[in-house]
Amino acid sequence: MSVLSSTLSIQRFHRSLLQGLALTYISFIILLPLSVIFLEASKRSWQELWQVITAPVAVEAYKLSFGAALLAALINSIFGVILAWILVRYEFPGRRLADGLVDLPFAMPSVVAGIALVSLYGSGGVLGHYLDPGTFLGNSLQQLGIKQVNLTSSVLGVVFAKVFVTLPFVVRTVQPVLMEIEPEVEEAAHTLGANAWQTFWRILFPQLLPAILTGFTLAFARAVGEYGVVLIISGNIPYETMISSVYIYRRLEEYDYSGATAVAIVLLLFSLVILICTNLVQWWSLRYER
Repeated sequence: MSVLSSTLSIQRFHRSLLQGLALTYISFIILLPLSVIFLEASKRSWQELWQVITAPVAVEAYKLSFGAALLAALINSIFGVILAWILVRYEFPGRRLADGLVDLPFAMPSVVAGIALVSLYGSGGVLGHYLDPGTFLGNSLQQLGIKQVNLTSSVLGVVFAKVFVTLPFVVRTVQPVLMEIEPEVEEAAHTLGANAWQTFWRILFPQLLPAILTGFTLAFARAVGEYGVVLIISGNIPYETMISSVYIYRRLEEYDYSGATAVAIVLLLFSLVILICTNLVQWWSLRYER
């Protein structure tokens, strides 16, 4: 009994030690920096903070950040499912390479991605120069009343950037679910008279929906916080193409640390809401699977 009691005591000690180390690590990495944000914002009165948070340029930055993030997440929710379906269900030359390229936005530095997009879609870029005045497409657009099209310093450029950085999320959340669904399920549905659309909407989509929602929320959260790629491609024009993270950096450049942290708190609170929604979706997904 004494040996058993000693063993249990050692196990409890090790468990308590690991739990303490984990909590300490989380406190230093997450809780401490977040508490400093609120401490910095408290240096101003609520009235002053409210003026900064609700300033017209800040409100427009919120609208663009959340609106472009929502659109990017929706686009990747559609094409991410299609891409995951192709990678799982079809064999073709270069499939492994294509599957590996999906993760490239995770590994690529934001500055490199921004330069690549500007070089591709910017005025005079590989594709962008076809829209410049004097070209066939440029002249055609001018006849329609569109003098010049710039795919970079525009809202469209912001959406492009957010779509690029959030591509992997839906693909990687849907892929494992598709792998678990046996092709025989689809064959059985076809045997019973269901066409391709009926098979997808009635058989596959209900099983994919939790994964799609999880991927959507993750992509949306990532798009809201994106900074590097958008900084390069958007032009950062106030009231037009400036997102919230760039606006925060502008406040920091003006040494307005309290104002910057006030806007940062808005994004932080919104991120917490997204995190809660993601956990609820995952909880619902587990209940659905059971």
